[in-house]
Amino acid sequence: MRLEDFDNDEDKIIQDRLKQKTWNEIRTNDSWAIFKIMAEFVNGYENMGRIGPCVSIFGSARTKPEDRYYKLAESIAYKISKAGYGVITGGGPGIMEAGNKGAHLGGGTSVGLNIVLPFEQHFNPYIDGDKNLNFDYFFVRKVMFVKYSQGFVVMPGGFGTMDELFEAMTLIQTKKIARFPIILVGRSFWSGLIDWVKTVLIEGEQTVSPDDLKLIKIVDTEDEVVDVLDNFYKKYNLKPNF
Repeated sequence: MRLEDFDNDEDKIIQDRLKQKTWNEIRTNDSWAIFKIMAEFVNGYENMGRIGPCVSIFGSARTKPEDRYYKLAESIAYKISKAGYGVITGGGPGIMEAGNKGAHLGGGTSVGLNIVLPFEQHFNPYIDGDKNLNFDYFFVRKVMFVKYSQGFVVMPGGFGTMDELFEAMTLIQTKKIARFPIILVGRSFWSGLIDWVKTVLIEGEQTVSPDDLKLIKIVDTEDEVVDVLDNFYKKYNLKPNF
């Protein structure tokens, strides 16, 4: 079928991505993509290097303002900012918006790492004007999350949130980054996943070490989040960057 024969934009995007290209076209496109990737890394490093480390808040883009987790994420970010920590989110709606809103209301640093997507994603109005960064590549964006974070607060979310959670755990587990707190918020949401990790991955298939679960803390309230962060930094004689 030709591109114009498809009825909706999603089918057109898929058809365009799958259309046959010559080997020379593939090599040329890949070569030029290197410069675009490099430019995103340089821009990210220069901007984030001036901001310094923060606490990253991950969560669903689909969470509505009336949802309890939206309100909880806003409260967490507010208390994080009042405790002296900056806040990084993915810059979009949902939990990300709640995180930036809480940081903004708390008078703290509010950073948004926005990703260009065909659906859902648009930057929220609570990001500091000079700290709204846009990315085309997920992997470049994830580097910025991890490299400049002193902790990870993971709210309920979907595939993207799971990806960010397990990326952080893998990098800490393999000692590619320093061990920072990973805090899962919402016991009722996360308990099923943690039970599966224990029974299937650890006890059943033995594909994960029991010690790996020590990398995470599960909490329900904003005060618990701040306590985990503060206790971690007191133990290792560190202080928030802001």
